[in-house]
Amino acid sequence: MNHHLRQIQNAVTTTLLGVCAATLGFLSGCSTPPPEVAKPTAPPPVSKVPEGVSVPAVPTSLARSIKEYRKDAAGHLYGVQAHRIYKGRMPPMLEAVGVLSVDIDKKGAVKAVHWMRAPKHVPQVMAEIERMVKAAAPYPIPQHLSQVTYTDTWLWHKSGKFQLDTLTEGQD
Repeated sequence: MNHHLRQIQNAVTTTLLGVCAATLGFLSGCSTPPPEVAKPTAPPPVSKVPEGVSVPAVPTSLARSIKEYRKDAAGHLYGVQAHRIYKGRMPPMLEAVGVLSVDIDKKGAVKAVHWMRAPKHVPQVMAEIERMVKAAAPYPIPQHLSQVTYTDTWLWHKSGKFQLDTLTEGQD
């Protein structure tokens, strides 16, 4: 009887070890790969731009959907308006929350802006958001999309700083 019990225990132990090994093998395949090191790129072609005049490089978006492009556009706005980004979680009471739709053409230019939910109680905030959106052009060129209309929610703090819903750090 004891011999039979030991055989069962050994079989259970062997099975559990096999399951654990298989699980660890599976989980090791789920790990996040290390970040890729940026490959050096060829220098930009020399152009005939007058000396002292700077021409900003226009970024390119590899987005294949509006949702992907929205992240690129939000990242672009955050880069251009870095000094205006509210750091950390936003407080529960905000001066304004607005939903803005932006039309971007195939060259990254802003063709139009449309308020889907306008914070009409603060027209100066609406004007400032529109000014920032237009001033941030050119946006990343939508390489795989002919034209883009993306929508984002603006979370506006009374200090004049903001977060976009796409990249928000949350709200208390």
